[in-house]
Amino acid sequence: MLQILIRHGESLSNREGRVQGQADVKLSDTGRQQAAAVASWCQSQSFRNQSCELWSSPLCRARETAEEIGKVTGLAVQVADELVELNAGVFQGHLWDDLADRFPEDVARWRSGDVDFQIPGGESRRQLAERGRHVLQSLSSRSVNSMIVVAHGGVLTAALGLLVGRDHSLLAEVAERPFTRLPALGNCSVSQLKWPGPALLSFNETDHLG
Repeated sequence: MLQILIRHGESLSNREGRVQGQADVKLSDTGRQQAAAVASWCQSQSFRNQSCELWSSPLCRARETAEEIGKVTGLAVQVADELVELNAGVFQGHLWDDLADRFPEDVARWRSGDVDFQIPGGESRRQLAERGRHVLQSLSSRSVNSMIVVAHGGVLTAALGLLVGRDHSLLAEVAERPFTRLPALGNCSVSQLKWPGPALLSFNETDHLG
């Protein structure tokens, strides 16, 4: 099976530089344009000629992106709750630039790379990665040839770090020094994961966005 992993389009919180975590934030105007572009890319791909499903995180920014894909591909959007982004706890809703002033001790521990540090009221990096790994692996067992999965940068990158990090140069540091610095996935970027294996065929492709 081929999983097409897509990060949602730019959200209003992305534009503001705000920690959104599991907040239900809508796409910005730019995000809707990105969603239309990645939808057009999905429509053009040969995997659409085979059996294919479309899955999404339940959060608005991911569902809006998935719905654009569904409009042009004819695929119904199915929701997997485990695809939600990191639960950012007390960080959620604050500007990234303000975090160190508001939560100096917690931010220092988060930035230290401690995979088991749990944001107060939220998740740890290890919990995020295990959740992401579990849902991608579980979805890979479905009896289709391909699957479009629309989710979030944090959960997708953390999951890929566990699944293929040691076998792929772009994710090697995530595997060797777990989740200290997660490579950024661009909004509406495409990464392709082949099962069984899994094998990462591409990572953070954005050429389709123009």
